[in-house]
Amino acid sequence: MAKTQVFLKWVVAILVIALVGGARAVPVCNIDTKQLDPCKPAVTGKSPPRPSKECCKVVSKADLPCLCSYKNVLPAVGINPKHALALLKKCGLKTPPQCILH
Repeated sequence: MAKTQVFLKWVVAILVIALVGGARAVPVCNIDTKQLDPCKPAVTGKSPPRPSKECCKVVSKADLPCLCSYKNVLPAVGINPKHALALLKKCGLKTPPQCILH
């Protein structure tokens, strides 16, 4: 149980760095976290805009099943999981089974 809590704290820390704009990029799921900056508007807020081409290009290079393994911690860093899942479809990407919200 303690190992799981420590792991989750590290995951949240990585996502916070990625989304709040930490000074350095952290490699996660085949991409550097700073590369996800163009995707922030498309996964936050009540009515997010469509993702930019730059965002879709980055997401298409990511290991999507790996990224989706973080879906349960997204609300902790201000990301709406439904918007994050919709991002894949809006970018023309197939949604891996790991990304399905239950």
